[in-house]
Amino acid sequence: MQGDYFSEWLPRFLHHLRMRNYSPGTIESYGRVIRKFGYYLWISRTKGAGKLVVYWQDLAHARLDTEVDTTPIIIDDFLAFLASLRDYKATTLQRIISSLSSFYRYLYAQGAIETNPLLAVDRPRIKEKEIKYLKHNQVMRLLGSIPDEDVRDRLIIRLIYATGVRVSELCGITLSDIDFDDHTIRVLGKGGKIRTVFVDEETLDEIDRFTGGRIDGPLFVGQMGHALSPRTVQHIFKQWAPEGITPHKIRHSYASELYRRSKNLRVVQENLGHSSIQTTEIYLHTDVDERRTVYQQYFPLSRKD
Repeated sequence: MQGDYFSEWLPRFLHHLRMRNYSPGTIESYGRVIRKFGYYLWISRTKGAGKLVVYWQDLAHARLDTEVDTTPIIIDDFLAFLASLRDYKATTLQRIISSLSSFYRYLYAQGAIETNPLLAVDRPRIKEKEIKYLKHNQVMRLLGSIPDEDVRDRLIIRLIYATGVRVSELCGITLSDIDFDDHTIRVLGKGGKIRTVFVDEETLDEIDRFTGGRIDGPLFVGQMGHALSPRTVQHIFKQWAPEGITPHKIRHSYASELYRRSKNLRVVQENLGHSSIQTTEIYLHTDVDERRTVYQQYFPLSRKD
């Protein structure tokens, strides 16, 4: 609709995200993407496509007083322009499309546009990479390689594997969040969502010995008595874990092992704190033994009969 400018709708959209408890980092990322798309449209519409490269080098002169309504072709042109700059990988373009999709879904729901142009925009293909993660016996060997005197470091790695929590969630755990009788831990996840994760008895025993009778405060204490920082956890992994194995990869290990043994994708999703089951599917790997069994059982050339 005429007169519906980015300068008006972008602040409203970001406020909408805050009301939905999106993290500050996510809100900042969405705002950055949408602002750049608004600048792109303003330059194209007021200065001409030939001036894009010149203005893009200094966006301080670009403005957002241009209409939000657009077409799939123009969005494709925007993505092609970004790709031509060679600063944007396929994964980055995927995130840009996701941000624009959220914005235009919001605009459509608010009646600012008649159709959502992102519905007709194809997402760039991402080359599949083999995600390096550790199997159960490899995680146990990693834990066994950490000296007994480094109790905290070993417990941090074990707890991520035992529960599948994110690093930020791990650092936020307090002793009052742990239910030793129920074998559960309450964690504060993304968007301020609280969920319950399950933990084995041996890990709980290690927590009990590590805390030495403390009954309150952070589980892992950092400087000045505050909770341990995620940066410290990253450093611990660099010290003890094989190259390329991060806390996030141990979370992969948790998800893969739980799904491989249970085949219950919904439970894995809820345990990881994912809002979308498509996100959970990225963490899953088909076990080689399982693939061999299926091949031998069902592929005709492998069957003796």
